[in-house]
Amino acid sequence: MVFLNKMKTRHLILLLFVFLISCSSRKEKAFTPEEVRQWPVVNADSIFKDLDAPVISQRAAKIDKTCTNLKKKTTFNGTVLFAEKGRVVLVKSYGVKNLRTRKGELHNDDIYQLSSVSKMFTAEAIMILKSRGLIDYDADIRKYIPEFPYEGITTRMLLTHRSGLSRYETLADNNWPNKKTPFTNDDMIDYYVKYKPDPYFKPDNGFHYCNVNYAMLASIVKRVSGKPFVDFMREDLFDAIGMHRSYIYDMPTDTMVSLYLPDCVQGYYLGRRRPRQAQNEYLNGVKGDKIMFSNVEDMYRFKVAIDYGLLMPDSIQAEAFVPGSPKYSKRKDNYGFGWRISRKHPGCYYHYGWWKGYRSFFLIDKVNDRTLIVLTNTDKGPNSDVFWNILTDNTMPLAPASINIPVVELAEGTRFPCSSYKDR
Repeated sequence: MVFLNKMKTRHLILLLFVFLISCSSRKEKAFTPEEVRQWPVVNADSIFKDLDAPVISQRAAKIDKTCTNLKKKTTFNGTVLFAEKGRVVLVKSYGVKNLRTRKGELHNDDIYQLSSVSKMFTAEAIMILKSRGLIDYDADIRKYIPEFPYEGITTRMLLTHRSGLSRYETLADNNWPNKKTPFTNDDMIDYYVKYKPDPYFKPDNGFHYCNVNYAMLASIVKRVSGKPFVDFMREDLFDAIGMHRSYIYDMPTDTMVSLYLPDCVQGYYLGRRRPRQAQNEYLNGVKGDKIMFSNVEDMYRFKVAIDYGLLMPDSIQAEAFVPGSPKYSKRKDNYGFGWRISRKHPGCYYHYGWWKGYRSFFLIDKVNDRTLIVLTNTDKGPNSDVFWNILTDNTMPLAPASINIPVVELAEGTRFPCSSYKDR
């Protein structure tokens, strides 16, 4: 069940009792979470009437019809989650896991490779370290990686793709001797030191979207935190907000590259002939720019976390959505910290992903509080315009709602590390 749907039953009325007791001028007994869990279950639906239920049903049906038609008329194959103002309106899968045999239906909790949508999570890790006072956005990155041979590049420039660094993929393709063995972040840094390829431009002298920026950020997370990037992401981000189905792929560096990626929905290349299953490859040893795995429900938990300040103070989280480049006329959209900033749709932020048989879409409309997450296991599919049409459809707006973070914590037996309510 999706994060928000847990709010409908236990503890909604009970929380009101606890709140009234805590606000009383008299000193009453404080109930422990263990005691509260022994109280009777109250079905909130028997007390409250959801006036938005008909609109939610209609909205879900309309989105479902659009996605069903996409499945019939295009190569669309994947899982969709749409939420608006605190409600998950639709979460549904369309298609199959094995594109060659046309067998194995997709499920809503299936795990996909996020491709470049991984970048917003890497940026979040950097911001977590910033909130702990461990990173200075504007210090030369040689403060954290002393051997790096380029001067004047800052963490902020990496976050906003303004470093000017050239592609690590080209560097590896030209020089890595055995493409059957993994190429890692450490290897990447060693190769920049050894070969020192010419940058595209001087630091902060332009914008160029390039994977190396976020691979370098993952290396900074490792150096600053003292933890492997995989462990930091699991312990300090995923587990911290309950993204228990999410992980960074950690390719074993002492073995040959496996034929396929393990424990996930496999990606496929679509051509004129039969679909071809995407194979694992040596560049999947590089983390930070790609190779995160997740599902739509975990990704929506992340969206809730950044909305409610669960991972860091709001003032630091908000920087993710600030344009990172000066105004320019040639580019349609700007770039923040791991998020593209739409010019066509003011107040909307997004990222797309494409890598080795996967395509992903993460779209947020902060003005109308809408979220659309689409994960697919094909290298081709419908144009992103159809997803923007879903996100910006104003024909059936919902009234505002909220998420009761204390109730979520009580129900899950957890405590979000930086909940904005915690000191109130």
